[in-house]
Amino acid sequence: MTKLMIVDDSSTMRKIIMRVLRQAEISVDAILEAGNGIEALEQLASNSDIGIILSDVNMPEMDGLELVKKVRETHNSEQLPIIMVTTEGGEAMREQAISEGANGYVCKPFTPDTVSAALQPFIK
Repeated sequence: MTKLMIVDDSSTMRKIIMRVLRQAEISVDAILEAGNGIEALEQLASNSDIGIILSDVNMPEMDGLELVKKVRETHNSEQLPIIMVTTEGGEAMREQAISEGANGYVCKPFTPDTVSAALQPFIK
């Protein structure tokens, strides 16, 4: 069981990801939401038990890549896995996200199976 945070500037996309998690039968204790990287860091500061972050790349205020860099200053990839969920499907963006410290990368549109496959190694 894990507490998961979804970070995306689109509330609709956050709801879609939640529905996909249910469809994929991913069991988590709680799902938190943030609209950008700054909100995500605030959530993380007040919820030290977050176990996984699913983050978009393109967001206002603080994008997903900057969020990964900031989280990696205090949490290593084993402590807090970060999976990017984005429309940015290019190999260069995927490589940059992984090199910044992301644990995985899922391109939109996605299926319950692709989300499940990305999360399964990190669900306890």
